[in-house]
Amino acid sequence: MTRVFVADAQSDTRSALRLLLVDLKMQVVGEASDWPSALAQVPAANPDLLVVEWELPAGVASALAELRVACPNLRVVVLSSQLEARQAALHAGADAFISKGDAPDRVTERLLAATGDIRTPN
Repeated sequence: MTRVFVADAQSDTRSALRLLLVDLKMQVVGEASDWPSALAQVPAANPDLLVVEWELPAGVASALAELRVACPNLRVVVLSSQLEARQAALHAGADAFISKGDAPDRVTERLLAATGDIRTPN
C-alpha cells in the first residue's frame, strides 16, 4: 500500500485529497498545512509519496532538496492553481505536477502515474 503525506494550506483540499487517496487504496500517513510542519513530519512519517501545494510559503525548492536528503526514495507531486508553476516545480525536483483545476479523473491518473501504478482509474 502506498503511504502518502499531504501538505496543503487549504483544509478542504486536504480533505478532498484524503478521500481520493483512500479510494485509490493509498494510506494517508500525515498532513500539514505549512512547510515547517511538513518538513518536521515527513521524515518521521516515512511516506512513499508527498503531495504538496506549490503556493505554500517561499523556499519550496530548498525544502524539496532537504526532503530528498532526508527521504531519498520519496516521490513528490506538486499541486498548484497556477499552471506557470509547473516548470518551476519540476525544475525544483518534483516528480509530477497536478493543476488544482484538473478534473478528478486526471488527478487520479497523475497520482497513479507518480507511484508507478498502471491501474486504469474507475
